[in-house]
Amino acid sequence: MNTDRRTLLQGLGGVLALPILENALPRSSANAAQAERPEAPKRFLVVGNPLGMHPENFFPADFGTDFQVSPTLKALEWLQGRFTILSHTDHSMKSGHGRELSFLSGVLPETAHAFAEKNMSLDQFIARQISGTVRYSSIHAALETGIRMVYNGNGVEIKPFTDVNSLYDYLFLNFTREERRVRKELFDRNGSILDSVKGQFSKVWSDASASDRQRLEQFATSVRDLEGRFDERTEWIDRDKPKFDLSKHLAVDEVTLVNRYSAIFDMIAYAFQTDLTRVATVSFPNELNYTDVNGVNRGYHACTHNGKNEDIVAELVAIESFQIAQMSAFLMKLDAIDEPNAEGSMLDHTVVLFGSGMGYGGTHSCRNLPILVAGGGFKHRGHVDTRDASGNNMPLCNLYLSLMQHFGIERDSFNVSTGAFELNHA
Repeated sequence: MNTDRRTLLQGLGGVLALPILENALPRSSANAAQAERPEAPKRFLVVGNPLGMHPENFFPADFGTDFQVSPTLKALEWLQGRFTILSHTDHSMKSGHGRELSFLSGVLPETAHAFAEKNMSLDQFIARQISGTVRYSSIHAALETGIRMVYNGNGVEIKPFTDVNSLYDYLFLNFTREERRVRKELFDRNGSILDSVKGQFSKVWSDASASDRQRLEQFATSVRDLEGRFDERTEWIDRDKPKFDLSKHLAVDEVTLVNRYSAIFDMIAYAFQTDLTRVATVSFPNELNYTDVNGVNRGYHACTHNGKNEDIVAELVAIESFQIAQMSAFLMKLDAIDEPNAEGSMLDHTVVLFGSGMGYGGTHSCRNLPILVAGGGFKHRGHVDTRDASGNNMPLCNLYLSLMQHFGIERDSFNVSTGAFELNHA
């Protein structure tokens, strides 16, 4: 093998440089490469919906590692042994729409003031911890109107891209020379404004009351976040983005829900592969038209209110199975890619969380949320009954605390957690 030339691999719609292989180096060089090999990045993806899952078809009938895969999870049968399903975990919310907003924090927007970090969502904690030197700290995508799932440290919703082409432009379209010049000027001007604001802030802080200082601290957090974004974006302006071929998804006679979500998941997978980002969310809103899915003739929300009619339940399960199948295809792509400079596949270094802040839309119940964790290199536990000895459901924040610790966030509690959930089996 000629190591003087860059060898290129065709990836998920793009081109990726092949890492230098140890067996292509002299022994002394290989030993040095081993010693200097960087730690493999950890990644995080959340896939969510606002209406939960039909419980009888989502949760397996038995517990343990040898459970029989349920009808809704059939697309994940190939991955059994490498994901964990958690039964009887939630945020102890009352039933009703609007409570699902607490999915990734355990905190509702209207009660966020009681928490130091408001209702900041789990993905944003992890993005802040592991984004490192990537171009985008996190990416968020959906179709049509996204669900309210992601919140920053000030409790402000971060809205997803809801159009495939817009997501493509953001991730993979390079700026023209003129666009780069304009953006540099904009960032320089905004940086000067921030410097001025910080100067005024220090003067106001010394005379502020305790309650005003709390508001000022929120303001300071926003300023720091803006500074970080300006610094990151300025650094990346002159760097070209990786190439991705979107045409294979949209160059068909009919653009459907299936090929649009396939495009979203493929772009996220390639963004992970090329280290554009290490944190992402994908959501399935209830406003979507699912009639592209075989056997579905009704709206998503209408299917949840099925009166236990078998035909309508079958349509609901088809919608939910479609969501799982899209996620499964993403997992399969990551599992087919060797992790550069580390053991295992990219999936072994990527934690994928599926779930909802609602248990089941048919009853508007926010208890027993449908929660699944895949990948990440854990020794997965199969299907777990998380109730304690008294029969109480486990706070979902216990799982979130464990995930935060997995990503190197050192803390012993997270919002309403009562401990950490052990993802590795004995």
